[in-house]
Amino acid sequence: MSRFFSYLKKVKDNPYRILETIFMRFPILSRNIGDKNYLKIIYRSNFNKKLDLSNPVTFNEKLQWLKLYDRKPIYTTMVDKKDAKNYVENIIGSQYIIPALGSWDKFDDIDFGKLPNEFVLKCTHDSGGVVVCKNKKDFDMTYAKNRINHCLKRNFYYQGREWPYKNVKPRIIAEKYISSNSQDGIRDYKFFCFNGEPKIMFVANDRMRDTDTKFDFYDMNFNHLNIKNGHPNTNGKISRPDNFDEMKKLSEKLSQGIPEARIDFYDVDGKIYFGEITLFHWSGFVPFEPDKWDNILGSWVNLPNKK
Repeated sequence: MSRFFSYLKKVKDNPYRILETIFMRFPILSRNIGDKNYLKIIYRSNFNKKLDLSNPVTFNEKLQWLKLYDRKPIYTTMVDKKDAKNYVENIIGSQYIIPALGSWDKFDDIDFGKLPNEFVLKCTHDSGGVVVCKNKKDFDMTYAKNRINHCLKRNFYYQGREWPYKNVKPRIIAEKYISSNSQDGIRDYKFFCFNGEPKIMFVANDRMRDTDTKFDFYDMNFNHLNIKNGHPNTNGKISRPDNFDEMKKLSEKLSQGIPEARIDFYDVDGKIYFGEITLFHWSGFVPFEPDKWDNILGSWVNLPNKK
């Protein structure tokens, strides 16, 4: 009880934070709230100011506007982790696609005897529903089943009202496990693109390690930018990858005709693999430091006609 009252003191200047906490802990309580009102509450919780949907200016404001008024059916294909493979392959080629090993509607349908010693399981309809197997002898089947079944039951759309996820069919896919010989591991290169033009990107480091993930932002000449967003910066220096220009060109192709999209790639010992297309970075609920970058990125988003 004392922890609860301590929390109330911390958020007394922003009571919307209490509502967000309740919604995250008990998602069913928010399902009857309309998308617009829900987004206003969560935005107010994270930015401590009203969401302006009539004249959105910042990047995060415009992401909320796009959730409500830019609802093209192709976006559902882009965020479906199974269907996106075919979509992306048709645009940039199969050499950039991590091979799929199978897909199933239920965990109990998976024939693990036919899978290789190393593989990755993912849910197609959400974010974070991932289980990695590096050795089948050590694979915790109970943990994997519980995690995957938990993810299959949830509709990721309700968490941030990201409309493209609403009608993605919940499935499980297995992918080839991709490893790197580099001591830095596999790095994730994420390009923010605006109607086919990459403007800024960040490198995700230390993922899947026993430490906090690091985000480092760069311009399109790979000059480091003083930006923090959701995670701290890396202490050391990151060298420009040899295939940086190739990733930039691929992101241009994959983001054509989209007001804003983050195109992600993995660099595995010099080979590029497509990661995902993210239409709503952090769901538009994580501030930039310094906050001027929220306005800068917002100025690059040209909103389409409201639908």
